Amino acid sequence: MSDDLRTAAGHRETTVDPQGVPVTPPVSPLGGSTAAEEAAPGEATTGEAALGKAAAGDVAGAAPRPGPHRVGPPVVEVRDLHVTFTGRGLRRGVDAHAVDGVDLQVMQGEIVALAGESGCGKTTLARTILGLEKPTAGEVAYQESPLRYSSRALKAYRRNVQLVLQDPTGALNPRQSVYEAVAEGIRIHKLRGNEEELVARALSRAGLRPPARFFLRYPHELSGGQRQRVVIAGALALEPSVIVADEPVSSLDASVRGEILALLLKLRDEMGLSVLVVTHDLGLAWNIADRIAVMYLGRIVEIGPTEDVLSKPSHPYTKALLSVAGEGMAARTTRPVLLKGEPPDSTRIPRGCRFHPRCPALASGVADAAGIADACRSTDLPILPTAPGHAAACHLL
Repeated sequence: MSDDLRTAAGHRETTVDPQGVPVTPPVSPLGGSTAAEEAAPGEATTGEAALGKAAAGDVAGAAPRPGPHRVGPPVVEVRDLHVTFTGRGLRRGVDAHAVDGVDLQVMQGEIVALAGESGCGKTTLARTILGLEKPTAGEVAYQESPLRYSSRALKAYRRNVQLVLQDPTGALNPRQSVYEAVAEGIRIHKLRGNEEELVARALSRAGLRPPARFFLRYPHELSGGQRQRVVIAGALALEPSVIVADEPVSSLDASVRGEILALLLKLRDEMGLSVLVVTHDLGLAWNIADRIAVMYLGRIVEIGPTEDVLSKPSHPYTKALLSVAGEGMAARTTRPVLLKGEPPDSTRIPRGCRFHPRCPALASGVADAAGIADACRSTDLPILPTAPGHAAACHLL
């Protein structure tokens, strides 16, 4: 189990499901907060601050967000996607199956969380969706058209599908002012209109107001939350329809985390943005995502509406993640499910269910009692479909 997922747990009553894995429904994902950053102009509007408070730890009392209507074609879709890396040097001839058969759709105005421990393939899947990796098999489609990999086609595609990186300090050039950082994409794509107005509008949408106050500032003069807003503004300047956010708040203070999540929700509601959030933090997914896809060893093992998956998980792997997911999402009085065996290795994918070497249900004898232990070890599971609803890839189901 990834060390990133071994955080403190809260106090709640827990039951043990038929698979022998303790499960507790989540309550407050990002519970607890550290000291807030020093207040600065443009850090958050009043409305965002209220949303940020809910996102930082008061979700139980917040009004539920209406999910997107799954009508019309998906904005982004991957179909039977495979990404294989061939080893070099001492590992010549050893193939790493980073993504090993994934179907996934992101609808208009939908936020989808892609969760899992380090090494599960979620970042490679996100890079492939962005066109930064070329699939070995399968395809990426944007608005039902397969992605083409010529320079001109990728440039047009990346105007519509933008990336928000994990570390805003590393993402911003320390020698560029805020204005130059946001204007860079506008110049590359030669957008029509007044450049200064386009930059100002993007900064304003990202919550940096008045925008002119930030034009001549440099990254070291900004707080962590403000730097992340500049990165988001750089993406918004191109008027994209999809944002891929790779751990967008993991490097931020807990109090600022809520404000950035509230900003993403606001942009989804106001602009109809679709967002794919790559994260190992199930609390973040509970706060922001309409649907969640849990990945293990290159494949999605459970997918569905976030509330269903995290309140009533079906796959033993999802249950194990929840048992150590942090304050408010598991019981401190319950022993965390520590997965045994070797960490997953994409160069040695086991036969049968790829989770069976570490599966608590198989180790505890539950699978034997159900008469499916041999199937777990020898029969591969199909790729989960993209149909709406809650689905999991497990022989016990």
